[in-house]
Amino acid sequence: MTEARDPVDVAAKALQHRDRSRADVAARLAKAGVGETEREAALETLERIGWVDDSRFAQSRAEALAARGRGDALIRDDLEGSGVPSDAIEAALASLEPEAERGRTIAAAKGRSAATARYLARNGFSEESVEAAIGSIAAGEGGVI
Repeated sequence: MTEARDPVDVAAKALQHRDRSRADVAARLAKAGVGETEREAALETLERIGWVDDSRFAQSRAEALAARGRGDALIRDDLEGSGVPSDAIEAALASLEPEAERGRTIAAAKGRSAATARYLARNGFSEESVEAAIGSIAAGEGGVI
């Protein structure tokens, strides 16, 4: 018979290599068979000692995605998918360089073209940010996105 593992130990193993959201850690604990009461107690302990912090997770994840050329919509979707509360998502997005500026940096590197506009749109940049980054494309290319 296998002895039940301590929920904090299970969570520590999940957090060993990277930060995770509270929801992700909770899901991992549930998958490991940790009951709801024990899971909540473990999560409270992990938050109290600073091992789980949705604001920190959202900030670092948003920064990493922005550095990889992702726009706000994609970043928001990723964080929502990780179970991060909306207030932490909005704070993380607000702390980033404005999306339009990030788009301009990408356009400066890739060139102001329809292909770059499509790249930005595909990576979660708003229509306004794409327009700010690319400007008006030559009339012959119509249908930028």
